[in-house]
Amino acid sequence: MTSPARIVALATIFVALASMSCSTSIRLLPPAGVTELRARAELGIAGAQFNLGVMYANGRGVLQDDFEAVHWYRRAADQGLAGAQFNLGVMYANGRGVLQDDFEAVHWYRRAADQGLAGAQFNLGVMYAEGRGVPQDDAEAARWYRLAAEQGYPREP
Repeated sequence: MTSPARIVALATIFVALASMSCSTSIRLLPPAGVTELRARAELGIAGAQFNLGVMYANGRGVLQDDFEAVHWYRRAADQGLAGAQFNLGVMYANGRGVLQDDFEAVHWYRRAADQGLAGAQFNLGVMYAEGRGVPQDDAEAARWYRLAAEQGYPREP
């Protein structure tokens, strides 16, 4: 049977994460909520690792820390989570929490793109179009742009 404290902690995490997408007013999760999410992440649950990475990258629910974001994205990315692979690619492309490295960005974009993540396909197209981390190749850029566009990416705001 699940304890009432555990239910409250899980509900707090759920509400905080759901609220983050529609509000900027939530800044810090209650310590019990962060503790529960971190415990799940440390158990190797890729979704929890990814969510913790997003929280650190954006300073939502925790203090903003790019190094921690990269740490949690990498743990989830190593398990094959496409969203974490994409976000890790973005961190490398922009030098957030890591030294800027286009080759690493391409590596992570490609892993996510190969799983069909449209944003990663688009960003990989950009890398080929600009010759960042790969030889410049307009045909390869067009191929990745086309794959992203077939999924409706980028979407109208």
